[in-house]
Amino acid sequence: MRKLLPFFFILLFSFTSLQAQQPKKPNASQIFESLKKLNFLGSVLYVAAHPDDENTRLISYLSNQVKARTAYLSLTRGDGGQNLIGPEIRELLGVIRTQELLTARNIDGGEQRFTRANDFGYSKHPDETLAIWNKEEVLSDVVLAIRQFKPDVIINRFDHRSPGTTHGHHTSSAMLSLEAFDLTNNKNAYPDQLQNTSLWQAKRVFFNTSWWFYGSQEKFEKADKSKLLHFDIGTYYPSIGLSNTEIASLSRSQHKSQGFGNTGTRGSQMEYIELIKGEMPSDKSNIFEGIDTSWNRIAGGKEIGNILYQVEKDFDFTNPAASIPELLKAYTLIEKLEDAHWRTIKSEEIKNLIYNCSGLYLEAVAETNHATDNEEVKINIEAINRSNANITLNSYSILHDTTPTAVAMHLKPNEKQELEDNLPIQANQEPTTPYWLTKKGTLGMYQVDDKSLIGKPETPRYFNVTFNLNIQNVSISYTKPIVYKTNDPVKGEVYKPFEIIPEASVKIAEKVIIFENDAPKEIPVVVKAGKDKLEGFLEIEHPEGWSIFPKKQKISIANKGQEQTLVFTIIPPKNQNEGFITPKLHISDKTFTKELIEIDYNHIPFQTVLLPSESKVVRLDIQKRGQNIAYIEGAGDVVPESLQQIGYHVVTLKPEAINADTLSQFDAVVVGIRAYNTVEALKFKQQILFDFVANGGNMIVQYNTNRRLKTEQLAPYSLELSRDRVTNENAKVTLLKPDHELLNFPNKITQKDFEGWTQERGLYFPNKWSKAFTPILSMHDKGESAKKGSLLVAKHGKGYYIYTGLSFFREFPAGVSGAYRLFANMLSIGKDNINTENTVKQ
Repeated sequence: MRKLLPFFFILLFSFTSLQAQQPKKPNASQIFESLKKLNFLGSVLYVAAHPDDENTRLISYLSNQVKARTAYLSLTRGDGGQNLIGPEIRELLGVIRTQELLTARNIDGGEQRFTRANDFGYSKHPDETLAIWNKEEVLSDVVLAIRQFKPDVIINRFDHRSPGTTHGHHTSSAMLSLEAFDLTNNKNAYPDQLQNTSLWQAKRVFFNTSWWFYGSQEKFEKADKSKLLHFDIGTYYPSIGLSNTEIASLSRSQHKSQGFGNTGTRGSQMEYIELIKGEMPSDKSNIFEGIDTSWNRIAGGKEIGNILYQVEKDFDFTNPAASIPELLKAYTLIEKLEDAHWRTIKSEEIKNLIYNCSGLYLEAVAETNHATDNEEVKINIEAINRSNANITLNSYSILHDTTPTAVAMHLKPNEKQELEDNLPIQANQEPTTPYWLTKKGTLGMYQVDDKSLIGKPETPRYFNVTFNLNIQNVSISYTKPIVYKTNDPVKGEVYKPFEIIPEASVKIAEKVIIFENDAPKEIPVVVKAGKDKLEGFLEIEHPEGWSIFPKKQKISIANKGQEQTLVFTIIPPKNQNEGFITPKLHISDKTFTKELIEIDYNHIPFQTVLLPSESKVVRLDIQKRGQNIAYIEGAGDVVPESLQQIGYHVVTLKPEAINADTLSQFDAVVVGIRAYNTVEALKFKQQILFDFVANGGNMIVQYNTNRRLKTEQLAPYSLELSRDRVTNENAKVTLLKPDHELLNFPNKITQKDFEGWTQERGLYFPNKWSKAFTPILSMHDKGESAKKGSLLVAKHGKGYYIYTGLSFFREFPAGVSGAYRLFANMLSIGKDNINTENTVKQ
């Protein structure tokens, strides 16, 4: 018999569904857990480098079982990785992964923080990492995070003692954490921070170790554990019907852009942390030993504790509102605490408890999800008290600096009250966008001019409504962000944030435009109106040697939200050349050059991002043979679109369509990145593909990781993948076979073709291969041996099989000329005397 999900489960995880921004509506069990958390005064800061580095099992355990205030400090936003759910990379991927972390923390109960460090890609040593990041600035951000959060305990995910053995970002996160541990109580360290925060000294710092760091379970069993604490994180929570590890798996599964869907586990599971600095607890299952985590730790807390411990003891699950009178007493005492840190934290926690115990629902909904400066937006306000508590809405204010609107409205039990008001948007109101993207940063650092924003996970919501209530003769205010809400016929109730957009935005869809010859191309430019009656003109700024026709075009859009597409003709120079074009939209006395990007995935809140609108134009000196390309998608890249740019006809093939008849129509087959890690069906299609090669076709396989391969037979000959990679995008490339066809036909490949590469040379190169393969290139990072597996070619029957770990998936979107020329050679190999219209004859 099919069982329905329990109601509390649906509530607890509703934010993981399509209603990613729906307000939380906790049940009695969740309210009680919040009450227990209110009565615990201890904090833990978990530190690592990227989204997904965090141990969600431990974060969930500390937050939900120990009841500690727990936060994850991720030094970066994960911008340098790959995206398994869509086309977004770099800055936009960082936005997605930021929201995935926030969604994960909503599930496991933690909080989220960041530094200004930019994930510039894989790094082999912390020396390189800290040089690119600007060590002093990132260290200051870690110090700031500790001073603001004031953790009793710090836990590092990685080992500071192993530089060069793992990702340089990983080791750097631990090194910076330890250095910050010794600086946060030093008044001479970053003294400017002390204007808005205070000195702090954590009690102890740990390394979250496991058998994996020892090499095997057997070695771990034999290891000295005198400095290790351990605890069973497999706790089962009857109130929600889940184990801690199941919650952690749900949290971990929010990293969807990385393909980290995780199956929940049940049963006992030990977690280990190694003391690095500070006093070793005698109780090796209690990281807070010697730290008073009761209300007695702060002056004036004893009386509060006496009230709240009794509330916890007497809590009525059938009537949470019965706790309100005592909670109000405790609230008034908390508001008088001298300890500003705990006063702020616990005041917010107890306010939320009172709100939830009374069944209050306060909401402000805009009539639109976005507006522009100088516009006025209607706001619908809802207030309801779903308890017998005596509650009056005295007044409300829209924005913090406005005079409250008096209403003196008694909120009768379970009777909804509705109000309407208007929100005037001031002139020159800044558009909504992630704060770390408003200014151009460096390779390793984001630029954040407003120092008050450093460390925050996202841009604070500017447009809010503050509800000033009287609850049983106690004044309490609640601030709610203005949202947009609509009903979707499929999804139901859908929430979006209310955001400010510019009155106009402009974009060129193609971020890289390749000209394979000097023939002109027509380029569409899309203008979107953020207001009604948009009038102006558009021109395109271009590099010297290029021509644009016409020079200007008029814009006329009647309604807000509508778009107008204008087509410009771009004429490239005769010879190889590259540069950037930027659309410039002139409206009255304003010029708009930014693109409005919307990110809409079901598992995270809707995001609006403003970025400079520009496209790289490349007049490419390129020749090619063959015409029809079959592309088999893997984890996602823009290689098919890039090949189309240089004149290939590319068809994306689903695995089920791979057969001899279909393949006979193509000159070459290209397999997308990580296809053999992600596409199960490919293991049944390998022989068909190898036969295609034997009959005269070319097969190009791009990089795969050596873990979780769907087949061991990647090639028609033996081939073993490794973790070899070259992370320096400027590393010297040696042409091992300078006379090989792959480097000479139809394009002569030279050292110049390896200039301007971005982020890396390549990754996961093979390190063992059959004698049938010929290695073409050699490269290596500083201090390492030569890596010869980046580009391997083997003749197989009448065709060629090529395996490459070169990062074409990064170079194509960056418009790297040499990458296009080399890939064209790979597709063209063996085709110098064959009809290019249909190379393969089956």
